[in-house]
Amino acid sequence: METNYCNAVFERDVLITGIKVGTETFSTPKMLEEDMEVAIKMVVVGNGAVGKSSMIQRYCKGIFTKDYKKTIGVDFLERQIQVNDEDVRLMLWDTAGQEEFDAITKAYYRGAQACVLVFSTTDRESFEAISSWREKVVAEVGDIPTVLVQNKIDLLDDSCIKNEEAEALAKKLKLRFYRTSVKEDLNVNEVFKYLAEKYLQKLKQQIAEDPELMHSSSNKIGVFNTAGGGHLGPNSSTLNGGDVINLRPNKQRTKKNRNPFSSCSIP
Repeated sequence: METNYCNAVFERDVLITGIKVGTETFSTPKMLEEDMEVAIKMVVVGNGAVGKSSMIQRYCKGIFTKDYKKTIGVDFLERQIQVNDEDVRLMLWDTAGQEEFDAITKAYYRGAQACVLVFSTTDRESFEAISSWREKVVAEVGDIPTVLVQNKIDLLDDSCIKNEEAEALAKKLKLRFYRTSVKEDLNVNEVFKYLAEKYLQKLKQQIAEDPELMHSSSNKIGVFNTAGGGHLGPNSSTLNGGDVINLRPNKQRTKKNRNPFSSCSIP
């Protein structure tokens, strides 16, 4: 499997849009030492051809490829951002949506700390499969921070899903809901920024309860020492419960200009 790396700085003044299910407040002051960095493993899950690979490519590389290429097993990209003055390394795992790859992709859910569930505006079957995808992820990693994403809203004229249906599903699953267009770069950044903030909130609570988690080599939160070679805890990116991915820290930042398209929010 080819591994690519992509670093960028996230603009912190972006307005999060979408539907809120319940009320949430994020307050995550600087909480880690200077040589510590947060690493978050996020899995992007859903049927084939809904735009999972394109979403990750858009977010990490700022590009959109129109031609569809089926993901075989799992692919991986990463992006370095800043959230509330914290260095955050997002490790985005692109999983195959075809049933024949189920046994492979389920193994890669393990150790995930956040999840993006994606369906396509023009694919009714992908929408109806969301609950099943949610169950598969929960079975492997429990109830981690998750969002529901309706992609390809630039094709609303060909939509197979009513707005009310999508919103009702988000409420039923108790998930934050975004409508995105990877092609037009609408709301893609917001999806990943929300999950990073959500995880940092959880991380802050864990550290407050047990400060030693930050220094333990066997911790189960996504923190690694940037001065010591980038070790990830066993719950960060463990494959089949055994092999651990080790990332060397790269402090180089590449500022990514935002696309001037307006965000698409749901009233």
